[in-house]
Amino acid sequence: MKSFRVKAQHLLAAANIEIGGKREWDIQVHDDRLFQRVFAKGPLGLGESYMDEWWDVDSLDQFFYKILSANLDSKVRDPRIILLVLQSKLFNLQSMQRAFQVGQAHYDIGNDLFELMLDKRLTYTCGYWKKAADLDHAQEDKLDLVCRKIGLSAGQRILDIGCGWGSFLKFAAEHYGAESVGVTISKEQAEFASQSCGGLPIEIRLQDYRQLNEKFDHIISLGMFEHVGPKNYRKYMQVASRCLKEEGMFLLQTIGAPKTRHSPNPWINKYIFPNGLLPSMRDISLAVEKYFILEDFHNFGADYDKTLMAWFHNFDSNWEKLSRKYGTRFYRMWKYYLLSCAGAFRARDIQLWQLVFSKNGVSGGYTPVT
Repeated sequence: MKSFRVKAQHLLAAANIEIGGKREWDIQVHDDRLFQRVFAKGPLGLGESYMDEWWDVDSLDQFFYKILSANLDSKVRDPRIILLVLQSKLFNLQSMQRAFQVGQAHYDIGNDLFELMLDKRLTYTCGYWKKAADLDHAQEDKLDLVCRKIGLSAGQRILDIGCGWGSFLKFAAEHYGAESVGVTISKEQAEFASQSCGGLPIEIRLQDYRQLNEKFDHIISLGMFEHVGPKNYRKYMQVASRCLKEEGMFLLQTIGAPKTRHSPNPWINKYIFPNGLLPSMRDISLAVEKYFILEDFHNFGADYDKTLMAWFHNFDSNWEKLSRKYGTRFYRMWKYYLLSCAGAFRARDIQLWQLVFSKNGVSGGYTPVT
C-alpha cells in the first residue's frame, strides 16, 4: 500500500499537487486504499473513490486542470480501456436500438435538476462569453450567434438535431420568425419542449435522427454529435445532407478531442453519458467528404470552462432544494462531473467547435460571424 502512495506522490509532484497540502488544489486522502484503486482502475477508480468519499480537494476544477496540464492522465490508465476500444470498433454502440439509452440515463434524470442548474432557457450547451457577464446572456448570445451564422430569416424552416428542452427553437421563433422541427431522444425533454414552445410554429419529436427524410432551409445541431459514435458519423452527415436544401447552411456544434480517440473516459461513460464519444477533427473531416463544404470553423472551448463553473454554482447553490430527492452520492457524482470537465476545458484537453457547412460552397465566399 505504501509503495502505491509513494508512486502517487511522485506523479502528483509533476503537477504541483501535494497529498495533504494546504492549497486549494492539494488532495486530502481519507482512505489509503485510494492509491491502489487508482493505479488498478485509472479514471474510473479515481471517480468512484471520490463518490465513495475516499478523498477530497477544495477545488476539483483546479485539481483536474493541473492533472491534465501535466498529462498525468496518460500515465495512469485503466487496463480495461482496451475492452472499450474493442467494443467501439466491433460494435455499433450508438445504433438506433441503443440511441435512447443516454436519454433515459442522463437527460431524463429530472427536469427539476436542469431547471435549477441551467440558464433560464435551459440551454445545455456551451455559452458564448465574448460580451456576456452572466450565464443567461452567454447562452442568448450563443443562440443568436448560431442564427446569424446560418443567415436565418423570417419564414425559414429549420431542423434542430438534438433539440434538448427547445431553447434554440424558441429563440429562433421569437427573435427571427423561424419555423422549426426539433428531434430528441429524451422523453422528458420532448414533453417539456412541446409545452414550452406551445403556440409557436415549432414541432418537437421523440425521434432518432436517422429517421429524418424531409427538406429544411437550415439545419443546426448543438451538443448532440458527441452521442453519434464513429460507426455513425458518415450516416449522420448523409442524413443532414438529404434534409438540407441546396442553398441551406448546416451548423454543427460539438465538444471535440484534439486527438482521435475510439474509447470514452470510463467514468463518464459509466455514470454520465453512456455510449458517448468525442469526435476529432479527423473524424468530422472524413465524415463530411462528398456531402459538405466547410465554410467556417470556430473554437471557443475556453468558454465551456466558464459555462460549467456557472452550472456548478447554480447546482451547488440550489442543492438544498434537490438533496432529498437525489442524495449525497449523487451530489458528489454531479460535482465531480461538472468540475472535472471545467478543469479539462481549462487545460484545453478538450475543445468546443462550431462548424458551418454548405452543400456546394457559398458563392463569393462565406463571411465569418463572431
